[in-house]
Amino acid sequence: MTAIEAQDITHTSYPVMEHFYTLQGEGAYSGQAAYFIRLGGCDVGCVWCDVKESWDANAHPLMSTGTMQELVSAHPGKIVVVTGGEPSMHDLVPITRALKAAGKRTHIETSASSPLTGDWDWVTLSPKKFKAPLAQNMPLADELKIIVFNKSDFKWAEEFAALVKPECKLYLQPEWDKRDSMTPLIIEYIQDHPQWQLSLQTHKYLNIP
Repeated sequence: MTAIEAQDITHTSYPVMEHFYTLQGEGAYSGQAAYFIRLGGCDVGCVWCDVKESWDANAHPLMSTGTMQELVSAHPGKIVVVTGGEPSMHDLVPITRALKAAGKRTHIETSASSPLTGDWDWVTLSPKKFKAPLAQNMPLADELKIIVFNKSDFKWAEEFAALVKPECKLYLQPEWDKRDSMTPLIIEYIQDHPQWQLSLQTHKYLNIP
């Protein structure tokens, strides 16, 4: 990488709603230390979204990838999770280059409703009914996370499970406000379909970011 290329990487900016160091609360890396960067901007519009304030990219200050490097480098955790909003709306090549230059693992949580760019070590793909993921993104998923809001979501989950690579991990996660009614159904479903695993939002139970 030339000096000019390095400068371009660290000077690229993104709208950032929030950023914090915590534990990953969901999926395959649940319980591990991770730095989260939540990008502003979303065109999916889930009715049950718990971060609707992230939807308007213009409502959030721009942060350079150079600043991101400094922030993540201040913590020993190796995982950096880029989430949203819907991060695939952005060109993510500069941010992944910057994070890898800082020696971090690049993880993304996305509905994959736009073309997925960047160099990712782990892709969590969580399709939404409000705007379907692009077919070209499905083979990129390392884990498929389906949010279960009602009983029909099990059939919907299987439709997407058929599109990911064989080694992709499959997770069913209750929508938070319906966890009391949906979690028992998920447990029963997994018992009958053991290729799936249960994902819980453990960070919410622990009351951490």
